[in-house]
This record gives sequence, structure tokens and C-alpha cells, in this order.
Amino acid sequence: MHPEPHFRDTQAEITKVSVGPMDNNVYIVRCRETGDSVLLDAANEHERLLELCQALGVRKVLETHGHWDHIQAVPAVRDAGYEVGITAADAAMLPSYDFVLEDDTVIEVGRLRLRTVLTPGHTAGSMCFVVEGSPVLLSGDTLFPGGPGATKFEGGDFATIIRSIDDRLFSKLAADTIVLPGHGADTTIGDERPHLQEWIDRGW
Repeated sequence: MHPEPHFRDTQAEITKVSVGPMDNNVYIVRCRETGDSVLLDAANEHERLLELCQALGVRKVLETHGHWDHIQAVPAVRDAGYEVGITAADAAMLPSYDFVLEDDTVIEVGRLRLRTVLTPGHTAGSMCFVVEGSPVLLSGDTLFPGGPGATKFEGGDFATIIRSIDDRLFSKLAADTIVLPGHGADTTIGDERPHLQEWIDRGW
């Protein structure tokens, strides 16, 4: 039995599971018309993720960034035959990968279209994904309820993540866009956008 979808509309179903000691969110984005899916962030608990891959028609794996807690299951999913994509800037953080994710391109998932949005700052190559035609942003660790992702780790820079969020997310996405982050609960662009100056003032 796989979990009920966390989000569903006429074209997409998104399943959310939390894995590993850091409670990483893993998302499976599925085209309702064709049944094809992608998995975002092979974080941990590879046996569980591989069961979901088989049950939900996953075709490939996309990594939002290269931090250790988001990539623990990468070797296992690659061994099982799933190709893994990561940005060039974060590729060296992975033990192995198959293709490079580039900014502002479309990844077709059946009839679904996932638009890539490069948002450096949490890492140099952090990537978000917009589901075209659905009010959904998969933000990795770039944006959470209450602020940006931490920038004290490898590849992090506070001024860069603020600029990425403001220029590439807040300026371009509708207020009702649901934000599905790499850890924790959902939020929306409209809920977070008014607080940008507070984040700048507090410095994280």
C-alpha cells in the first residue's frame, strides 16, 4: 500500500513521504493521464523509495541539491536502473549521477511539464521545480515556511538565496502557489512573500 496523494488536481498527483533521521520530504510527481512519474530527492530509506518507484511508475530521479541528507539513496536507485539528475554546480556532491539539470528547461513527465528554476544560495546549484498548469512549487531547501533554507553549510550564501527567492520565486509565482519544501509542512508563496524584509533583517 502506497500513501494517498498529498496533492491532486486534474493533471497531477503528488505523493509525499518523510524519510531518514532528518525527516526529509521525498515527492513523487505523477501524470494522472499516463501514470508516468518522477521522484524528487532520493534522500534515504532506499527500500521504501524503490517500492514507491515501482508502484507509482517512476521513470527518473531529480535532485533538488547535493547535501548529504538528500542523496543517501542515490546509489541504490541508480543500481535499480533509475537515472538521476543534478545541477552541474552540485554534481560533485553526489557519488554518481546520470544527467545534468539546467535552468529554465522542461522535464516531461508523461503529459506533465516540470519547469526547472535554478535558485542558488542554499547550495550553489539548488534547483526548484514548478509543475506547469498546477499551483505547485517543489522548493527543496530553498524556501520553507518562515524563511529561506540555512546557508551555513557547503555552498551556502545568504545574500544569494534571498536574491534567488525574491527574483526567481516571489516575483514570478502567484500568491496561491503551494510550496512543497524539502523538510516540514507546506506553505504558499502568498504566505511567505510579505516576510522577505524580516528575513533580511534577521540575517538568516
